[in-house]
Amino acid sequence: MDYTTLPIEAFQSALLQIDRIKAEEIVEKCYLENKSFESLEHLTMGALEYVGSGWEEGEFSLSQVYMSGVICEELIEKYMPKYGIKTKKEHRIGIGVLQDHHALGKRIVYSVLRAGGYDLIDFGQGLSVEEIVGKTIDKQIDFLLISTLMLPSALQVKTVVEKLREKKSTVKIIVGGAPFRLDNSLWKKVNADADGKNGTKVSKTIEILARGGKC
Repeated sequence: MDYTTLPIEAFQSALLQIDRIKAEEIVEKCYLENKSFESLEHLTMGALEYVGSGWEEGEFSLSQVYMSGVICEELIEKYMPKYGIKTKKEHRIGIGVLQDHHALGKRIVYSVLRAGGYDLIDFGQGLSVEEIVGKTIDKQIDFLLISTLMLPSALQVKTVVEKLREKKSTVKIIVGGAPFRLDNSLWKKVNADADGKNGTKVSKTIEILARGGKC
């Protein structure tokens, strides 16, 4: 799909003005034109990344960041039933943000998977390598979703993988976040099992890995 046709700038503007009505109008139009849940994810996550980056640079307020996340989460959850997302509870999935505190992308992926019925455990954000490894072992996680914002954090995924393997863990690790979108091969460099650019892809990837496939 050609994502360049999506009205991301207009959606960003609606979020920054905390205009729920306008934001919903844009999403509804996107839904009617594309009939693709993945297009809605791309629209919302692209806008949230823009808002989050603006906050990091001091351009936007924390309230704008928070409300943008709330609005997007509500809209994503509203449109999930329209696409008939099926319930799947056979996997134990953990999700967390490694070192960084930027959790907007994680929020969207979390909402998509939870609404899909997965047994999803939110580890939180700002996690150290030791914390995320410990939580994964303690909760007997089957699939670990790691989100990062900055490259140094993304590179630490390799250490997470090494420590989990030292503990004989067979957990499958799926990574996401800005560094992995900028470098499509980075997930391989940190020894992850796959990358997940959005909730839709993560859901499909989990099923592929669960069947013993490779990404």
